[in-house]
Amino acid sequence: MEKLYVIKIGGNIIDDEQKLSSFLQSFASIQGKKILIHGGGKLATKLAATLGVEQQMVEGRRITDAETLKIVTMVYAGYINKNIVAQLQANNCNAIGLCGADGNVIKAHKRPLKNGIDYGFVGDVDAVNTTVLQSLIEQNIAVVVAPITHNANGQLLNTNADTIAQETAKALSSLYCVELIYSFEKSGVLMNAEDDTSVISSINPVSYTQLREKNIIFAGMIPKLDNAFAALQSGVSKVIIGKAEELHSLINGSAGTSIVHE
Repeated sequence: MEKLYVIKIGGNIIDDEQKLSSFLQSFASIQGKKILIHGGGKLATKLAATLGVEQQMVEGRRITDAETLKIVTMVYAGYINKNIVAQLQANNCNAIGLCGADGNVIKAHKRPLKNGIDYGFVGDVDAVNTTVLQSLIEQNIAVVVAPITHNANGQLLNTNADTIAQETAKALSSLYCVELIYSFEKSGVLMNAEDDTSVISSINPVSYTQLREKNIIFAGMIPKLDNAFAALQSGVSKVIIGKAEELHSLINGSAGTSIVHE
């Protein structure tokens, strides 16, 4: 099967024009088929403050009320998505920007109450439309996906970009040899969260359990790793976590943390 890179960009890189520009140059230069899934950075929070829309966070997750949904849709599926597409075009990489509602690419349902918490208009993914994605990929168009989905009944939903990356990679693994890359501001999974040189080069299910029991892996990394192992178990060939500025090194295996079966 032909190789497909599903690359997620997030963290502080989205908020740093210079770093984002450099990353997109690297992404544009990747030979072959590729999908880019992006997060939202801090712009939505800043815009909400400007508009006087109070933001609620629970365990690092945004509560998406009706007004917040409008803001994240404008920011994620609007400005950030189209800015990324425009920069890729400037780097001779033909790209198209979508959210989950476009082409019925990602359908989701509103998250039910979790531990008594109503997350509002937050979506959990039900299905990825591989037919539409494949038709674009086969035209050598880089697909850029914003983390907004829909429920097929007219309701937009705010969905975690890491989860979208995982579900997209899983869905396409029956058609391509998929490598899933989570790129952000850290060099990988770290033994010491304060030391960016303490990268753990490889993690398997056994070592992951040990690292969690010893509280070495910090809370924000656990959902990313859970997603990584779920992707491997569903047919994704490789998962890599690392620094956005080292994208080509992540791809060739000389940087970052590789998530492996055993």
